[in-house]
Amino acid sequence: MIGDYMKTKENKEKKAKITIKNIIYFLVFIVFMLYSILFYNLYFSKKVYATEETANQDIENINISQAEKINIEEIILQNTNHGQKEEYEVKEEVLEYITKYRTNTSIPKGVVQVVQEGRQGTQEITIKKTYQNEEIIKEEQVNQKIITASVNKIVEIGGGSGTSTYTPKVGDTLYVTSDRLSVMVEPNENSQKVATLSKNDELKLKEIHGSWYRIESGTARGYVKAECTIYLNPNASNEKTSNESSTSTKNASQLKSTVSFNMVLNKPSGLSLEQFKKVLTDNKDKNNILSSNAEYFYYIEKQYNINGVFVAAVAIHESAWGTSKIALEKKNLFGYGAYDSNPYNSAYHFSNYSESIDLLARVFVKYYLNPKGTSIYGGEVATGSYYNGATLTGVNTKYATDKNWANRVYSYMQYLYNKL
Repeated sequence: MIGDYMKTKENKEKKAKITIKNIIYFLVFIVFMLYSILFYNLYFSKKVYATEETANQDIENINISQAEKINIEEIILQNTNHGQKEEYEVKEEVLEYITKYRTNTSIPKGVVQVVQEGRQGTQEITIKKTYQNEEIIKEEQVNQKIITASVNKIVEIGGGSGTSTYTPKVGDTLYVTSDRLSVMVEPNENSQKVATLSKNDELKLKEIHGSWYRIESGTARGYVKAECTIYLNPNASNEKTSNESSTSTKNASQLKSTVSFNMVLNKPSGLSLEQFKKVLTDNKDKNNILSSNAEYFYYIEKQYNINGVFVAAVAIHESAWGTSKIALEKKNLFGYGAYDSNPYNSAYHFSNYSESIDLLARVFVKYYLNPKGTSIYGGEVATGSYYNGATLTGVNTKYATDKNWANRVYSYMQYLYNKL
């Protein structure tokens, strides 16, 4: 009995051990299966697609991208049929300097002296051009970046008693008006510099070469810019010029006799300061813009060899006697810089009217009125980029798209001359 009991006990313990062992195996198996299923789902599961029946039921509720429906070739064809395209042009241009005028009561009226030379800079501009059937229908400046800044020119104008219209001649003693004046080997800015003169230095005029003087000053020999010198001694404010009367002002009939549609515009009109003030005082000038700035049309003649009446006539035509929005709000009498597509925003803004008058005079002289290589103001030479003759017709060719522009400007020139 005892033996049977012991066997039974052993069998029960054996079964218990087997059961625990089986449970452990089962749990391991379960864990293995779970990992296997997870691994399978992560790396080997296949995408499940909707059945055709399900797809047909839900298709109306789904927002489908229209990308596959766009026909690129058709769109290109449509744009081509319209014949319109855009083009961007980036180019480097001259950044013209601005001239600042100030009055000096120690020199007579009518005298102009440069106390700081102007230096042009460079700028990079981006132009957007719109074409219609290969023809430009719109052109506008969309970006501007200054590469080299320009340096303002500073000019003193006589505000003292008396007047002087004297033109220096060979043998005269002159004086330097700018803070520093370079003496060059040849009469051009790119020549070698041999010396530097200071303000009020005395020099002897030996020869006249357009806008350059050959001079002697102490040991210095060479060429200087004529605009940076003056005949009157700046240290003797009461000094009188014995030759003041040598250049007489032409009378009204003499001046009128020079007027014609084909007259040359790259030389002064010959009007005196008072005559400019007279012809530009007019009841059509409702805001007194032309009359209050009449002197600057006189000063541009003395500096740039241009007909000031012509420049005044252009200002009157372009600004409608100073009443245009650009003239009133931007001090721009010529609409300078304006593109036809967006004239107001693209037009240059000036701090006063004298700046726009001076700049446009230089633009005409440098680009329109003189052939390439001509010696002009400040030791510069004309580029002649738009030169087609120094007449109204020649300027009209590239300056204005309006073919009747020259006739309109000439009518204003006649009107002003007839007021003498």
